[in-house]
Amino acid sequence: MPAFLKTIERRLIKPRLRRLKPRRYVTYGDIRVNYRDHLDGGGRTFGIAYLPLFHDLGMPRQPRVFEWCAGPGFIGFALLGHGFCDTLCLADINPEAVEACRLTVAQNGLAERVAVYRSDNLDAIPTSERWDLVVGNPPHFSDISPGELRFHDEDWNLHRKFFAAIGDFLKSGGIIVLVENNHGSTAETFRSMIEAAGLCIVFVRNCDGRRTPYDRIYYIGIARRGDTIPNWARAAIQ
Repeated sequence: MPAFLKTIERRLIKPRLRRLKPRRYVTYGDIRVNYRDHLDGGGRTFGIAYLPLFHDLGMPRQPRVFEWCAGPGFIGFALLGHGFCDTLCLADINPEAVEACRLTVAQNGLAERVAVYRSDNLDAIPTSERWDLVVGNPPHFSDISPGELRFHDEDWNLHRKFFAAIGDFLKSGGIIVLVENNHGSTAETFRSMIEAAGLCIVFVRNCDGRRTPYDRIYYIGIARRGDTIPNWARAAIQ
C-alpha cells in the first residue's frame, strides 16, 4: 500500500471505525471505568501491578495523585477506587481518552475528587496543580510502532519533555513512579534526561541491565534532587 494511503488509513479511517466499537467497563473498588479496547495501552493489565507494589512498600494514602499519559485512567482510578489516594488528576493528549475519563467521572459522581485535562504532555496543566505522587504508563518504545500514540515515543522526546517540566508540579517530597518495558529501554536509557532536569533516580524495580528480547515490565522511581525521600520510597531501594 502506498505511504499516503497508509497515512489516510491511520489518521482518518481507523479512528472513525474505532469510535463505532462498543464501550467496555472495568471496576476498581466502587469506581466503574469506561473504555474502548484501542485506548488501552496496557494500563488495564500490567498497569494495575502498581497496587501490590504500593501495598508492599507500605505507601500511605496520598492526598493527590497524577496519572501521566492516562488513557482511560485505569491506573489512577484503580488507586482512587482502592483507597491509595484522596484526589486524582488525569491528562492525555488523545481526545477520545479524555472523553472516556470525563464519562467515568460523571457516571461515578467524582467531579469533586477528579480533574481531567486534555494536554500535550504537561503543556495544558494549570500551574496551580501540585502532586504528591505521579504515576504513568507512557509509550515504551522509540523504535517500534511509529505513529502509534500508545506505544511509540520518537527519540524519547515525550519522556524528555515530561522530565523537564514535572519538577514544577511536584510537592516537596513528591515521587514519580513510571512503568516501563525492558524490551524497549532500561533505567539507564532515561538517566541523563532525568538528571538534566534536576531530578534523580531513587529506585528501580525488576529492570534488567540491558534490553530484553521479550516484554519485561519494570518500575523507575524518581524524585526532585535535594528533596527528602519519603520512607515508603526508600523501602523500594534494593
